[in-house]
Amino acid sequence: MNVAIVGASGAVGQEFLRILAEREFPIDNLVLFGSERSAGKKYTFKGKEYEVKLLQHNDDFKDIDVAFTSAGGGTSKEYAETITKYGAVMIDNSSAFRMCDDVPLVVPECNAEDALKRPRGIIANPNCTTIMMVVVLKPLEQLSHIKRIHIASYQSASGAGAAAMAELQEQYRELVNNEPVKVEKFPHQLAYNVIPQIDVFTDNGYTKEEMKMFNETRKIMHSDVRCSAMCVRVSSLRSHSESVWIETERPISVEEAQKAIAAAPGCTLKDDPQNLVYPMPLETAGKDDVFVGRVRKDLADDCGLTFWLSGDQIRKGAALNAVQIAEYLYKVGDLK
Repeated sequence: MNVAIVGASGAVGQEFLRILAEREFPIDNLVLFGSERSAGKKYTFKGKEYEVKLLQHNDDFKDIDVAFTSAGGGTSKEYAETITKYGAVMIDNSSAFRMCDDVPLVVPECNAEDALKRPRGIIANPNCTTIMMVVVLKPLEQLSHIKRIHIASYQSASGAGAAAMAELQEQYRELVNNEPVKVEKFPHQLAYNVIPQIDVFTDNGYTKEEMKMFNETRKIMHSDVRCSAMCVRVSSLRSHSESVWIETERPISVEEAQKAIAAAPGCTLKDDPQNLVYPMPLETAGKDDVFVGRVRKDLADDCGLTFWLSGDQIRKGAALNAVQIAEYLYKVGDLK
């Protein structure tokens, strides 16, 4: 396989390199691309050094089988035709194409087959919070149709990229040393704080991040489910968490739900609150699965269930999901 990574110097791009190596994805040739700022940087992959090439409108993608892109929506839109022109499959981590009717939006545990129908040669990677939630919703949907979802997310600095993670760390250092706190990547100081805003607000009072969860969940699950989200930035460094309430057509017992979650691909049940066992970002960072705990009945809804989940936003919420899509295509013989 000839593989390209666009945005190789970013947090997700670096995670692509780690995950492709860890999972021994079949790579014959690897090409790294970046902006003028990143071009010329060198990274080691499986003991071999690779130099980042400048992303340009040329024939650099002529022999590429699959391209993982994580360089922002603007770049994805501008270079999509260049990347796919000669048949490369573009697996895009931005929001550029997620809601396009002719671009599949894929979480392999939920709808892997959708990746086989891609008229534009593009497959979209969903939003990180959506990915982690639907991995857990899938086994519950198989028990009883989910009608409504209410969710509060607790999203770490990693969701805003490597520079945002560095800013959070720097803010703590500045505060400890009584220095002025620099705020550039977030609307407010994040250290010792939570910010009830991720992305910009839309006309209905919800942010774009919150509307992504509504729209993307329906597309991935092929469902009429309605999802109301409150997305919050918290001062953890890496790994997102979510508190989720669902309403199903019939009541689902806690035991049913726990059994289904424990058996589901991509899920790990960690649910023993009496012994203080539940998922937390400190423990889920760097892990592949979505960890689930505090499964319980919703006291306000007879058909309601609520649970807590935590997962690594850069891995399953981004790079790992994209690699799993490519693995599926390779397994079914759909990559040249």
